[in-house]
Amino acid sequence: MDPRYGTDRTENRSMPSGTLTDVSRIGNLVKHQALKQLNRRRSASEVPVARLDELLNRHGDGRSKVFVHVGLSDVKRAFRTDPYAFLRSKLDEHFRSVLAPGFTDYFATSGVYHKQYSRPKHGTFGPLFLRDADYRTDDAMKSILVRGPYRFDGCLHSDTYHEDGCFARLVEEDALVMDIGTPWLTCSHLHHFESRLDLEYVVTETFEGVICTEEGGCEPVEQTCGVRTSPFYSWNKPKLTRDLERDGVLHRYDLNGLQVLFFTLGDLKSSLVPRLRADPQYLVTL
Repeated sequence: MDPRYGTDRTENRSMPSGTLTDVSRIGNLVKHQALKQLNRRRSASEVPVARLDELLNRHGDGRSKVFVHVGLSDVKRAFRTDPYAFLRSKLDEHFRSVLAPGFTDYFATSGVYHKQYSRPKHGTFGPLFLRDADYRTDDAMKSILVRGPYRFDGCLHSDTYHEDGCFARLVEEDALVMDIGTPWLTCSHLHHFESRLDLEYVVTETFEGVICTEEGGCEPVEQTCGVRTSPFYSWNKPKLTRDLERDGVLHRYDLNGLQVLFFTLGDLKSSLVPRLRADPQYLVTL
């Protein structure tokens, strides 16, 4: 029994099979990727900096940290400047700590995770942010980068989606998430919720390798992480976005083509978990 989610983590395994076929999974994937590319082709035009400041004040007021997902191309188009330096400065103005994914899923095959040099896999913002981060978690596959004083004290790093892990801590603290310049809703925690509810298309695996620190020392590590049983599963982001907006969880803004979204992880849990308990394939079906 997982007390934080109010459900037996094995119950979905015995549910009547509603598993998608490979054909339907591929169909969903193609559709969602086409929609994602269509959104990416929307080009942002110039935006007054005051409009971004207003949103950061509105949603960040009283919050010490933010977890960000960033698409730098639209940030550059909107503010006509170095997008990384500009956004980093703005986030520093409004939050004591800024968090971002430093994911290195390739540890599953490389077997090496270096906290200083292992390049975040996704996008351009992560590798740039790594240079300015003050801290990186020990998770060899799904590390979190932190600029500022926030730390994951007491968390279990060797099991990514454990109930005492870093992702769970941010849910407990109802951390604010901000997406800016992304083609649509981006949320690193969706994997966390899938794993905590033991959905049938997610399995838990342990990968072995070495972890190396900034000081140069290396030691063996075993990293446990939930992974999908098929690469053809794709989240239905339009459906999720629509439902989160209806629930008042997701706040979405269009700044002359620059997409900016805010939500908190506690609100996301309250909206998403009941849907996943009622329909374990909610995220990956039309």
